[in-house]
Amino acid sequence: MLIKSGDVVEVRTGNSRGTRAKVLAVKLAKPGGMPVQADKLVVEGVNRVFRHIRRSQKNPQGGRLSKEMPIDASNVLFVCSACGKATRLGSKLDANGSKVRFCRACGAEHGVLRRARTKAKATG
Repeated sequence: MLIKSGDVVEVRTGNSRGTRAKVLAVKLAKPGGMPVQADKLVVEGVNRVFRHIRRSQKNPQGGRLSKEMPIDASNVLFVCSACGKATRLGSKLDANGSKVRFCRACGAEHGVLRRARTKAKATG
């Protein structure tokens, strides 16, 4: 998945449709896990639920705590800072051999995914 925490995304489906917000956390599916597992994102202010807290010594009043829950990564689009559009991301190799993310709409680069690989020295 090409979306990272700190990116601005636009929600495409659900109650928060059209909302642009920052990604707080990325939860990746476990490789080799069940086939229904998918990548999830926690987006600021999206998919809020109430967690009911029982009274205790730590929280003497109790009450309801509002928090964000993860949403599926397929329900959001990356918002390009260069063109301002909600678009898909692609990955390509740069001139020096590093792998970078780029906007599919305008072609602007959005950070390095993997630095250029160096050739290992032969030992012997």
